[in-house]
Amino acid sequence: MNITIDGKSCACEKGEFLREVARRNGITIPGLCHHNGLPGQGCCRVCVVEVVERGVSKIVVSCVYPLNGECEVYTKNEKVSEQRAMILALLTKLAPESAEIAALAKAYGAPELPRLQAAAQGKCMMCGLCARACKELGAGAISTVNRGITKEISTPYHEPNPACIGCGSCAVVCPTKAIAMAEQEGKRIIWGKEFVLQYCAKCGAVLGTAEEAAYATQQAGLDASDLCEKCRQKEMAEVLAHTYGR
Repeated sequence: MNITIDGKSCACEKGEFLREVARRNGITIPGLCHHNGLPGQGCCRVCVVEVVERGVSKIVVSCVYPLNGECEVYTKNEKVSEQRAMILALLTKLAPESAEIAALAKAYGAPELPRLQAAAQGKCMMCGLCARACKELGAGAISTVNRGITKEISTPYHEPNPACIGCGSCAVVCPTKAIAMAEQEGKRIIWGKEFVLQYCAKCGAVLGTAEEAAYATQQAGLDASDLCEKCRQKEMAEVLAHTYGR
């Protein structure tokens, strides 16, 4: 079936999410909480668009909106722009130290809302991507704790969690860089816990923490020497060159 996005006809399948169809057709819809490896969030609401179906208009969150029939979509008209600007204005109050949110707020003309008090500090907008990544990895070392204005992402009782393997997946998926992770002198520090880094015996590349490498070898049934992506790519290139010639 076909839908129209900002005047452009776009082919899609029933059930596809609107934002993905737009992306495939070169149409940019801004967003913060979406990650290709962890779809179905819809938390930040920055990717709102207007959808008109059978003459009925509605504002939807495009990253989790499944297409069910022909429709017209507007990603940057006045109605959408006003709502997106207000959403970003509220997010700046929730995470006042986030450079990513501030940049989007400036780009989309978000109002300052001086009468609304901002959170004291922080970059976290509570999208939950980090906790979800940790859970799906199988560690479950961090989660949402507390309620209301004290709600946050943390380890149990704010203490280093033995379940944490220091993989850094939470920091990688965080859209606002709210999770601090540092590497120095062969060590990685994250969530108040210090890990020893493990290196590839062949090329010297960082494989991750010792706990992360052990977890990966156990889950994948591989030897530690097989974890280095750089070496695997080199070996594959050599095999292809030998098989097909140059």
